[in-house]
Amino acid sequence: MGRAALNGFMGDPAEAGAAIFLGDCTEVIARNIPAQYVNMIVTSPPYADQRSGNYGGIHPDRYVEWFLPKARAFKDCLAPDGSFVLNIKEKAVGGEKHPYVYDLVLALRREQDWRLVDEYCWHKRNCYPGKWPNRFRDSWERLYHFALSPKFKMRQEEVMVPMGDWREKRLASLSDTDMLRDESRHGNGFGKRVENWVGRDMAYPTNVLHMATECGHKGHPAAFPKALPEWFIRLFTDEGDTVLDPFAGSGTTLIAAIGLGRKAIGIDTQAEYCEAMRSAVRALS
Repeated sequence: MGRAALNGFMGDPAEAGAAIFLGDCTEVIARNIPAQYVNMIVTSPPYADQRSGNYGGIHPDRYVEWFLPKARAFKDCLAPDGSFVLNIKEKAVGGEKHPYVYDLVLALRREQDWRLVDEYCWHKRNCYPGKWPNRFRDSWERLYHFALSPKFKMRQEEVMVPMGDWREKRLASLSDTDMLRDESRHGNGFGKRVENWVGRDMAYPTNVLHMATECGHKGHPAAFPKALPEWFIRLFTDEGDTVLDPFAGSGTTLIAAIGLGRKAIGIDTQAEYCEAMRSAVRALS
């Protein structure tokens, strides 16, 4: 990441491979980041009407209109085989869940041709109980995976998990159909061959991620755990790739990317967060 490529950053990008920008991400990307320069975007933007003391708040009825210009800028700077991972959560308005998240996903597909590849569930395993008059506390959040092309970069072996104790009984005695690609009787295409897992120590994960929330004070009211961006960075990028967080906040994505040998770009509208990110990045040197 050289000076000729990125301009107007806070700090030297040679410092631990990061560049930090102060400003609105739409404008910063247009002025400073070349087309197709970024390999991955992973971010958690301000949710509708949340963190109004920090970011002013966006009414849920206007959220899609607010977000789409930013998503257009993301398309401009993302590499053709890149991925965009969006962590976002709806809110309750008038006793019901407001549909702005669903509206946004549909608008990204229909108006900007983003490909909705998958939806991941982040299960907050340390979430404490709670209730409201008509609902219970959410213990999970969504992460949507978008791409520009069906041929996006994906390194599935990088996020494999231990097989688990289930294999000791399930694989001990295989039936005849376990040794075949046993297609569903209903013809839904979910064929499997259980014998494939004999002798394996690692398996592919599901799209439910069991990770604790960030409990320590990170200088930001909505920091997500470093393990969350780390997982997606390992899955969708290679060492040396560039990762962008256009709503960087406390800089968790930058720290995760640098720790995995990637370059990082962070953008935020608040000077205090940019300064905190700069300090955190320098501490890695």
